[in-house]
Amino acid sequence: ALTAYPALRTIWNSFHRVLPLREEFVGLANYAELARDEIFWRAVLNTIIWASTSPLIEVTIALLLALALYARVPGARFFRIAWFTPVLMSYVVVGILWLWIYNYDWGPVNVALRALGLDALARPWLGDPATALPALIFVTSWMWVGFNMVVLLAALHSLPREVIEAAELDNCGWGGKLVFVILPLVRATVLNLIVLSFIGKMKIFDLVWITTKGNPLWATETVSTYVYKRAFEWTTFDLGYPSTIAAVWFVIVLALVLGLTWSFRQRGKLEY
Repeated sequence: ALTAYPALRTIWNSFHRVLPLREEFVGLANYAELARDEIFWRAVLNTIIWASTSPLIEVTIALLLALALYARVPGARFFRIAWFTPVLMSYVVVGILWLWIYNYDWGPVNVALRALGLDALARPWLGDPATALPALIFVTSWMWVGFNMVVLLAALHSLPREVIEAAELDNCGWGGKLVFVILPLVRATVLNLIVLSFIGKMKIFDLVWITTKGNPLWATETVSTYVYKRAFEWTTFDLGYPSTIAAVWFVIVLALVLGLTWSFRQRGKLEY
């Protein structure tokens, strides 16, 4: 009831003009308007860029960190806690923290660049259309690397010990053991983390709303923030059009996730 009804109601609303005191059937008019909505397609592009790049960055770095902890680097216990700490913060806290870090006048990023004599590289990172989206992508990657690292570390520790020992008895070096033994065995975990991260980034809202609200010039606008603006900030008082955006985006996300799951599925049973 709490999941199906809102979803079905959203689809129903997408065929109507929903005003505070009345509801008018408009058929496919909302969908025709959506096809011509340049802001929507800009938001779609931003969201897809975010969802395509951030999972790869997160999982790649997380795998390297997990391998470092698995190899028992000095200070492993400290690093495990330090790298996981950002996951414990809410998007509100993270957003405010990075607003300070990216501040043009006294933010640590620009202060460090000026101290190194790289004044030309100092910029308003969240106020420049060229850097705002990459800056936020970096923030989400920084935040979620720790979560992926812990999951991958658990997968590494659950590897069958006899397989690792057999590789070591065959004089397999660390590089060979990583490429031919460890990575194939944790492949399913890596792919599942990519899919989960992809879904999360396709719904990103909190961080954008706290930091930029989609600015500057729609450079960081996502589909979630655009839906919210059309529903509750613009003075159209119509919930039909935002429902159309939500319905279309649901279909797009579902299709992409199913496509990813199908392309990542194990072609053959892994034996060892």
